[in-house]
Amino acid sequence: MASESYYLGFDFSTQQLKVIAINEGLQVVLEDNIQFDRDLPEFGTQGGIHTHRDKLTVTSPVLMWVKALDIILDRLKSSGFNFGKVRALSGSGQQHGSVYWKNGARDQLRHLNADLPLHSLLEACFSVADSPIWMDSSTSAKCHHLEEAVGGPQELANITGSRAYERFTGNQIAKMFHQKPEIYLQTERISLVSSFAASLFLGDYAPIDYSDGSGMNLLNISEKTWSEICLDTCAPNLKERLGSVVPSNSVLGSVSPYYADRYGFSRECRIVAFTGDNPASLAGMRLQQGDIAVSLGTSDTLFLWIQDPTPALEGHIFCNPVQHQDYMALLCFKNGSLMRERIRDECASGSWEIFSQALASTPPGNSGNVGFYFEAMEITPQAVGVHRFNADSRKVSEFPKDVEIRALVEGQFMAKRIHAERLGYKIMPQTRILATGGASSNQDILQVLSDVFNAPVYTIATANSACLGAAYQAAHGLAIEASVSEGLKPTEGHKLAVTPRPGADKNPHYPPSGVLMPGPQASSHSAQLCTNVRSPHHPY
Repeated sequence: MASESYYLGFDFSTQQLKVIAINEGLQVVLEDNIQFDRDLPEFGTQGGIHTHRDKLTVTSPVLMWVKALDIILDRLKSSGFNFGKVRALSGSGQQHGSVYWKNGARDQLRHLNADLPLHSLLEACFSVADSPIWMDSSTSAKCHHLEEAVGGPQELANITGSRAYERFTGNQIAKMFHQKPEIYLQTERISLVSSFAASLFLGDYAPIDYSDGSGMNLLNISEKTWSEICLDTCAPNLKERLGSVVPSNSVLGSVSPYYADRYGFSRECRIVAFTGDNPASLAGMRLQQGDIAVSLGTSDTLFLWIQDPTPALEGHIFCNPVQHQDYMALLCFKNGSLMRERIRDECASGSWEIFSQALASTPPGNSGNVGFYFEAMEITPQAVGVHRFNADSRKVSEFPKDVEIRALVEGQFMAKRIHAERLGYKIMPQTRILATGGASSNQDILQVLSDVFNAPVYTIATANSACLGAAYQAAHGLAIEASVSEGLKPTEGHKLAVTPRPGADKNPHYPPSGVLMPGPQASSHSAQLCTNVRSPHHPY
């Protein structure tokens, strides 16, 4: 390791700060983390957060993040890590969190004393001590106001990639301005968690990148500039407080002299723009054009690489962090593994083996029987309850156990495909599905996923994918700055798990590709059920 060069990736997530170092071969050589609750108990967080009395307002202490950086860098230095070998670094931050820099903070950032820890130097630099984060849901009124101002939720989605969400930064800023105008007036810069963290390393205010900026309800994702109507609706003189926006692989400059003097970083070490944790995960999962990443966990999440987005009222469109002219889509489904476990317990005596046997013994398409299972109120779409339909599209109260198991799994994956296509996703000949999460270890579940999407499924190990993606972005940004046109590509690490069964693309019970709306073009009743989101009879 002594002769190698390194790229560092940092991830400022909700519960911890993580760091990964990769070498020139893009292989991980070091990992470490700081757990906020455990390692910084003086901030009194639970799960890295403060939940306020109204149960809607959720924040995290800004200085906790700064002190965590102090601790992790001190720990790496004590272990003998050679910071002088770091050629570039980048990072990610939990999306939608916002940091409010007090008037005069920029001057302090530019003149840091290397003899003192960073948290003591910056403790008076924030006009808001606790930052609003993604778990906050206290801005409903501001969301309605923003949607009305631009012409409705769909028009806001057309501009910014998403309808108004309570956690999105524009609505959080609007709340801050209206409830605490004096705080807003004392604020000279508003950062996202990602650009805040980049600012710490840069020794100056770092710009917001296109990808993380897409999660604010403020950025015009087509023009990649701030939307004037959204800015003016949220707060006055907001553009000057946000600064510019840049591509996610932009090199922002060299590391602050503070880090060279205190830790031994090379003064030539470059800072690549930090981005949000979800965009960084896309980079860390090594998605390519046409790929879809499916995380099958407590909730199921999809990351999609797309070129021609069609923003919808469900899901999100972000600018792509790897190729800024492209886009990524994100869909989240709350009823994931917990729903699968419930049906396993009810229909397979709690046995995954029996559950898998039922999937293997029932035909793809389930002979036209379709089910949608929402134990909790779903995110995409907003629906709750169990809804079963037979081959005649009639609602029924129960299925045989083996039919129930396949109806659950197929229904989950058909919903994912339909909503992905609504956002502009297209299945292409080179499309791969990259699966991770607990259920990705079940070959029979993956077979259904492969059949429904008519694409091969690969499994990937994505521990710390956002942090790893940040390290990749550091290498990628440096390569682009050096005019290596395609940047650097990490070693392929995907393992082929299953391929579609013959005829999967012609199964009459699966929704045909491109079905976006209910109507006569839908060649199967399952497509109509899946796409009929607002139907009084069906949840889809």
